[in-house]
Amino acid sequence: MRSRRPTRARPGWWRPGVWLKAAAAAAFWYVAYAYLAVPDVRPLVATNPGTTAFMERRAREADTAAWRADQRWVPYARIATTLKRAVLVAEDAAFWQHDGVDMDAVREAIETNIERREFARGASTITQQLAKNLYLSPSKNPARKLRELMITRRLEAVLSKRRILEIYLNVIEWGDGIFGAEAAARTYFRKPASALSASEAAMLAGAIINPRRYSPAAPNARLYRRQRMILRRMGAATPPPDTAAAARAGDAVGPGAGAGAPPDGGERREDAPPSDGVPTGEPAQGTPALPSLPDETLPPPPGSGPPASATPTPEPATRPTPRPAPKPKPDGAAH
Repeated sequence: MRSRRPTRARPGWWRPGVWLKAAAAAAFWYVAYAYLAVPDVRPLVATNPGTTAFMERRAREADTAAWRADQRWVPYARIATTLKRAVLVAEDAAFWQHDGVDMDAVREAIETNIERREFARGASTITQQLAKNLYLSPSKNPARKLRELMITRRLEAVLSKRRILEIYLNVIEWGDGIFGAEAAARTYFRKPASALSASEAAMLAGAIINPRRYSPAAPNARLYRRQRMILRRMGAATPPPDTAAAARAGDAVGPGAGAGAPPDGGERREDAPPSDGVPTGEPAQGTPALPSLPDETLPPPPGSGPPASATPTPEPATRPTPRPAPKPKPDGAAH
């Protein structure tokens, strides 16, 4: 009978328990390092950022000294309400209901991506996008995502919702070298951001998903489709108010109240810019942001530009039939 060779004992460091402890320790130290490396966002309360990580990245990619970022900062009150509504509908319909991360959207995105077996839908909120634009890169690696989440939480803790949306609308990319709503409005529509119509705002908001692929200067079928979807939903979005005092009141009560929008009186100002025919009724709760749609062959509407308005043209009023003039009375008749 053949004798069995005695088994050699493995070194202590090879045991699974040791590896698990080492991995947990490494993860702890990495999270601690990432937390300590989070930038200080407190200056953003009163100071506008002069540049962003995305602007600097685009400058390096251009590899030419002649490249310049076209960005013109405008105060929040000088950005049309139509654009604020359109951006909330397209990018973050639950803006008032989360503290930086929309867990419902994350769950739906995971389910959609598993079904399609591809990264077909994202779930980044406006605050997450702002964190990425200001400080990070567009890569999707887990380490970058962890830093994004930490910066997002700090932005939500330090800044008001109004200030978050103001910075976002002034720094996000809207084309090659075009950053912010004012530069985009003047480049594509030859007008300031304060004068954007509903259809123009919906076109700009629809391009945020990939501004280097979908250009308002030459809209493709998918961009036209997103524009129409945004126009239909714009009445359900409630942007932060124009005044800082109203914004502070809204932030103190609105997002935490569970109603999905700040209390009445703070949002619908009498002097707010007109919504260009889009209804401004009570905000619909739980209205999802537009998903990442698959590319489809969809014939664009007739004409080269976006539709003039989402509201039907009212029929002309019917004029009353004029009464015949009374006949003159003969001379001498009694009055």
